[in-house]
Amino acid sequence: MQYLKLPLFAAVLWATVIAQAEAEAERTSDTAQHIISAGHQPSVPGPEQNFTGRVRIDPIWPADAHINASGALVTFEPGARSAWHTHPTGQRLVVTSGVGLTQEWGKPVQIIRPGDVVWCPPGVKHWHGAAVQTAMTHLAVTPVLDGKNVNWMEKVSDDQYSAK
Repeated sequence: MQYLKLPLFAAVLWATVIAQAEAEAERTSDTAQHIISAGHQPSVPGPEQNFTGRVRIDPIWPADAHINASGALVTFEPGARSAWHTHPTGQRLVVTSGVGLTQEWGKPVQIIRPGDVVWCPPGVKHWHGAAVQTAMTHLAVTPVLDGKNVNWMEKVSDDQYSAK
């Protein structure tokens, strides 16, 4: 495994997590609660081609036949951010800790704080991440359309990140 590049390793790990969750969902009844215990899904680093800085993704649930949206906690270290991207059916973010930044293409950077809920409409180019000196974690709820939930684009430049 030491010869695998990190993004490939992260993709394989994420696919394994999804397959395990899907198999567990098939074993459980549609009429009974099911609990996925905390700590049973490994954290993965945000892939370098899609993020600048240190980012950790903690998967919570995969999209499945019951809810066609995945959920993950994403933690951005200070200065870390996503690349520009869009979502085919949108995305909802709930900031849980820290101070973050987000921006739609052609609009000013906005500050986001714990308790803020961000709606990223379908097809709208945007990015999100931590503030310069403060980490930020958000819950990302992302629907899936035709097997896809994000379209990655170019990285956010330092000038774009620091624009007010």
